[in-house]
Amino acid sequence: MEKVRIGVIGLGMGYNHARSLAEGKIKGACLAAICDLQPAKQEMARAELPPEVTIWSDAEAMMSSGEVDAVVIATPHYGHPQEAMAAFKHGLHVLIEKPAGVYTKQVREMNEAAAKSGKVFSIMYNQRCNPLYQKLREMIQSGELGEVRRINYIVTSWYRSQSYYDSGGWRATWAGEGGGVLVNQSPHQLDLWQWVTGMMPVRVRAFCSFGKYRNIEVEDDVTAYAEYENGATAVFITTTGEAPGTNRLEVTGTRGKIVIEDEKLSFWRLRVSEPEFNRDFKGKFGQPESWKCEVPITGSNSQHEGILQNFSDAINSNAPLIAPGEEGIKGLTLSNAMHLSTWLDDWVELPLDEELYLEKLQERIQHSTYEKTVRDTGPEVDMSNSFI
Repeated sequence: MEKVRIGVIGLGMGYNHARSLAEGKIKGACLAAICDLQPAKQEMARAELPPEVTIWSDAEAMMSSGEVDAVVIATPHYGHPQEAMAAFKHGLHVLIEKPAGVYTKQVREMNEAAAKSGKVFSIMYNQRCNPLYQKLREMIQSGELGEVRRINYIVTSWYRSQSYYDSGGWRATWAGEGGGVLVNQSPHQLDLWQWVTGMMPVRVRAFCSFGKYRNIEVEDDVTAYAEYENGATAVFITTTGEAPGTNRLEVTGTRGKIVIEDEKLSFWRLRVSEPEFNRDFKGKFGQPESWKCEVPITGSNSQHEGILQNFSDAINSNAPLIAPGEEGIKGLTLSNAMHLSTWLDDWVELPLDEELYLEKLQERIQHSTYEKTVRDTGPEVDMSNSFI
């Protein structure tokens, strides 16, 4: 079988993907081409990548060249849906970097184009390759935890200094990135939140602080509360302004509690489910007996290369995708809902009002410092690392 010829668009994070392909780490696939607007990035690729890899400055030209069967899109957030839809038109398979886009209306259009194309469509949710979260998902989906009642997710280990934000005029702007910590640092956690539980909330109330810790226009501190159809609740907290940070996911169900923290999964298992204990217990004080179990985790975390390998396998042998591209809209829905809830100072019901969100986002883009820079002087050249 001939190898899938992959082209990488955007040599920020995309350069790591290009190197993995060029070094033969992905079975059944090879790096055929790269595309980046910057001459410096093109020269770096020319010097470091195999000579047979063609180098482009025009993504559309690369996609129509006949030299690639699939593309990895690692460009700024706003461009993901547009470039993916162009690739589908050229009959190419697509793997996009996270987030799927900036607003769900555009991402929904991308998903529809993917469905019509019949091509493999994946997203770089590499944390789904982490055996810790795979085990948590398995324990929830199998019923081991019982019915989910509460989710607490604290992700404050995203510290970023002012100098980080000052390194590019597009950083942390509505026009340049489309948001802050929710769209830049936390998309993986927003995806894991809904992926491990298999649940999306029915409404969200969020409190986003814009420029709370840094001189930026987008959110750098978020506390959100969500409610589910079955009565379960969730709290999600993230920021780029605290040190030291915490990364802790806690899920409580009717049969116990699971905590992932410090690369360990702990399960407080109830001998009798809480509803059953409550039904039968006749004393004044008491609670179900619980056993703390350190759940053994097997397997390695293949990260980005795991998603790339799965993408190749899906094209070559119809392997099921670890992270179908269509699912990128779920985590984005959560971040859009948090923004909108803050802007409206009210609850936001799901499904999201996509037109209202886009209207409110465009208001902020019009007053964005980066939008003003583009109007006055033209866009900056380098936005290829905007998702880092």
